[in-house]
Amino acid sequence: MKTIGIIGAMDEELVLIKADMNIEKTVEKAKTTFFVGTIGDKNVVVVRCGIGKVNAAMCTQILIDDFSVDAVINTGVAGAVADGITVGDVIISKDALQHDMDCSPLGDPAGVIPRMNESIFKAADSLINVAKAASEKVISGKTAIGRVVSGDQFIASSETKVKLRDVFGGSCAEMEGAAIAHICYMNAVPFVVIRNISDSADGNADVSYAEFCVTAADHSGRIVLEMLKNI
Repeated sequence: MKTIGIIGAMDEELVLIKADMNIEKTVEKAKTTFFVGTIGDKNVVVVRCGIGKVNAAMCTQILIDDFSVDAVINTGVAGAVADGITVGDVIISKDALQHDMDCSPLGDPAGVIPRMNESIFKAADSLINVAKAASEKVISGKTAIGRVVSGDQFIASSETKVKLRDVFGGSCAEMEGAAIAHICYMNAVPFVVIRNISDSADGNADVSYAEFCVTAADHSGRIVLEMLKNI
């Protein structure tokens, strides 16, 4: 039976998933707790990685090395970047990139990781399709397939939001997805990133985030649980 790794950055993003999980054991690694068990007939390992790209990358590599996961699902919340995306909508990753990778003074375009063959990491089509179908079934808001752009900063500036849309083609902005995607790419492990929009990523982002974060995280969790029935 396949084992699915499920990563959330915050406790709120995993409450619903863990509540539906038969936890068989916990494993402590790198000051992080990995919950091992089943959801329905699926073997899963669930982990709260913490906020930021380094934490996310570390947990992804541990899932691959120590738990031999066959796929990774990253669930959570994000700020809206693309036109027409609003609070309550869902973005399913077609791919992901790190918007704060910038070696442009050395000649590489912003977002390009120097000396790597790839800097835009594509999600698995099979997982994209299952995630989209699950989202459309359990969430009332709009579901779109788009680009997740990640960086170690909370986006709360209209100017930055426009840059992430126009320069990087972002649909939503957050702080972990592209790091998880990067590690999955390096290990040839399929992944998908699911983001429920919690804020507007502009001057009002802090207000909308505080109001909608828990609800958005709950919605993402519902999508993951529905996905697991069909993977």
